[in-house]
Amino acid sequence: MPEVTNQNNDADVAYEIVMDAIVTQRLSPSQKVSENILNDMFGISRTASRNLIERLVAQQFLVSISPRVTQVAPLTLLEIKQNFTLRKMLLPEIAALTGDKVDFERLHILNNKIQSLLPIKNDDDALELLKTNKELNLTVCYPVGYPLLLDWARQLEDTAMRIYWLYTKTKKSFPYSNEQQNFTFKVMKTDEPKKIQKVFHDMISQTEERILNAIFSHEQFYTQDLLV
Repeated sequence: MPEVTNQNNDADVAYEIVMDAIVTQRLSPSQKVSENILNDMFGISRTASRNLIERLVAQQFLVSISPRVTQVAPLTLLEIKQNFTLRKMLLPEIAALTGDKVDFERLHILNNKIQSLLPIKNDDDALELLKTNKELNLTVCYPVGYPLLLDWARQLEDTAMRIYWLYTKTKKSFPYSNEQQNFTFKVMKTDEPKKIQKVFHDMISQTEERILNAIFSHEQFYTQDLLV
């Protein structure tokens, strides 16, 4: 894991380090987070930690319980349903706008990398797979050219990583197949918005069903916070 020191307080590097910890539950749902904790765990300076905590609270990955207490946002069925609902509303529309303007060579490279990491052997591979999938989905979004839409998509994808972590840890696989992904690319090349919207909506809906089935089939998830 890269370390952020006083000489290297890069905000994006610090953000990635802490988000990785939230996704993998090294910082688990409802765990207390403070400037001292981020400094002790990751070597992030207190100034950078303060700014990062404010950023993550604004994005709802952290929640302020009181002026003195900040915690990792809970991960519950409500958060999962909300994320999938918003993704089904937003991502098909973005994909319909980008259509055949997407960098398909990049998509295939990323998809091949995902396939090379399956079946998942360890936590490092699981995290690498999820980060690659996030990059793939954002590659679909980039040509839209609207900064606000891209910010929303990034936040939804970061939350989706938290959700997919549950699936990859319990199933040692990914909730959609290589065939599904390649079919999606093929439809995007048609540049027909309605077809693109439908295939993205269907894929997200099928993923939601698989995620929820995985959760309901494991007793370890019968808690308010979904921990693995």
